[in-house]
Amino acid sequence: MKPGNHTFSVSEFLLLGLSEHQEQQPLLFGIFLSMYLITVVGNIAISLAIVSDPHLHTPMYFFLAHFSLTDLGLSSTTVPRMLVNIQAHRHTITYAGCLCQIYFFLWFIGLDVFLLAVMAYDRLVAICHPLHYTLVMSPRCCVLLVVMSLILAQAYSLTHTLLLAQISFCTDSIIPHFFCELLPLLKLSCSDTYANRCVLTYWGGALTILIPLLIVISYARIVAAIVHIPSASGKWKAFSTCSSHLSAICLFYVSAIGVYFIPSSADSASKDRIAAVMYAVVTPMLNPFIYSLRNRDMKSALKRLLSRTALQSP
Repeated sequence: MKPGNHTFSVSEFLLLGLSEHQEQQPLLFGIFLSMYLITVVGNIAISLAIVSDPHLHTPMYFFLAHFSLTDLGLSSTTVPRMLVNIQAHRHTITYAGCLCQIYFFLWFIGLDVFLLAVMAYDRLVAICHPLHYTLVMSPRCCVLLVVMSLILAQAYSLTHTLLLAQISFCTDSIIPHFFCELLPLLKLSCSDTYANRCVLTYWGGALTILIPLLIVISYARIVAAIVHIPSASGKWKAFSTCSSHLSAICLFYVSAIGVYFIPSSADSASKDRIAAVMYAVVTPMLNPFIYSLRNRDMKSALKRLLSRTALQSP
């Protein structure tokens, strides 16, 4: 079959969603609307607290503010569209809309991964080289690290999207997912997807193997440094600054591994949907709680933000 003959035969895709049972749609709408509102409020509150509180104008919280906004963008790429589809009883998405959704979804996923690596590096410098921390993690360095993360995430997303735009799709346009995801789309193609899969393997290896390996090495050095801290209170303080970040890393990568590393089965589509809900919806919702509940400075900043908001309200 020649690829060029069917490039524009598909003008839209049908998203099966999380469930094909109509009686479950109102329940799913309520659950995901609630989760999305919690995500929006939580991540915006974290960002506003960091921006408005001078005590949090440090590299660690600078990266956390960007991470919160990235999580908000990641959730906003998929959930609102799904809610509209449920409410309108129309589960289609145009070809251009599908490519657009994939572009932003991959961009925010890549940015999440790179920011997690940057935050691990920040903790490494803070705990292993405390005397040089302010010199190494200067404002210029922090901005440069975020800009580099943005550029790398852009390269990751744009490469996949441009390659996806070159392949053709046959008459089967049903995506067994609640948003346009890369792997299900590649399975629908009637073109040769060798280049797409090679790029997916290389980038996937970088994002799911190389960067986690660098994070593990960073935390191995951090643990070694914490062990040599003489006082118990010093050890606890050093560990507490890393525990939230470690929790976020574990939550993100465990769900990602569920998609890309667990062998396919007869119920592979359902497994992929559940794993995608974990890293694209649940993780962005939980991260504000992870970073605030055990962080005294963040809790104080949030209380001050709420107090100022209450005083300014009529």
